[in-house]
Amino acid sequence: MNILFFGDLVGRPARNILKQVLLNYKKKYKIDLTIANADNLAHGKGVTKNTTKEMTEAGVDVLTCGDHIWDTSESLDMLKEGGHNILYPANFPDIDDESSYRIIKVGSCKVLVINLMGRVFIGNNPDCPFRKADEIIKQNKADIIIIDFHAEATSEKRALGFYLNGRVSAVLGTHTHIQTADEEILDGGTAYISDVGMVGPKDSILGCDKNIVIEQMLKQRKFHYEIANDENILINAVVIDIDEKSGKAKSINRLNEIVKIVS
Repeated sequence: MNILFFGDLVGRPARNILKQVLLNYKKKYKIDLTIANADNLAHGKGVTKNTTKEMTEAGVDVLTCGDHIWDTSESLDMLKEGGHNILYPANFPDIDDESSYRIIKVGSCKVLVINLMGRVFIGNNPDCPFRKADEIIKQNKADIIIIDFHAEATSEKRALGFYLNGRVSAVLGTHTHIQTADEEILDGGTAYISDVGMVGPKDSILGCDKNIVIEQMLKQRKFHYEIANDENILINAVVIDIDEKSGKAKSINRLNEIVKIVS
């Protein structure tokens, strides 16, 4: 099975470029399941009903998130309503199972997708992601298990990768928007990368207008987030080939491309 996983989608530029390229990517890499981190989907902060619907209609099967999930007023309503194509971090207190992980049937194969959030250098105070992963894996039977670990510290991401090595198919880091070059198959058959990266304006700082960020760092003024205006979009993703019988990853390959938005 080939799984395509996109790094943090940053606002409208990411939404537009995915609508432009996703069908071709699916054909080119023979994709069976598409996952994307949507923590920055709605103008760089959180999600809305319209933006999640937009990505679902574009062909994304599962949207995960992270620390910015509560930055829009609609997020809590979406959580209460259920039925939206978005996973909330499972180790947030009081997040029910249906909202934090999902089993998807792909052919005859059951794929369990889990969203977790780190605790090191993160402002929120989630529960332990290691114990929460144990709990969910123990309670659910699946052929393939994919974890989006939305975390800041590479040490914490690496630790979770080794902790779950051989028990899950992939541990994929998100949140920093910078793609790391440490993709590998761990000795237990788990695909790992510290951070998948982002989908957003190339001429930016993590998707934000670089001049705003530089000014804030120079003058220590209140930060105003504004997505960079650049038609050249950086697309960071990974394609993972997983054996459906064993659940072990056979390969993980990074995508690091610049694509211009076609108006």
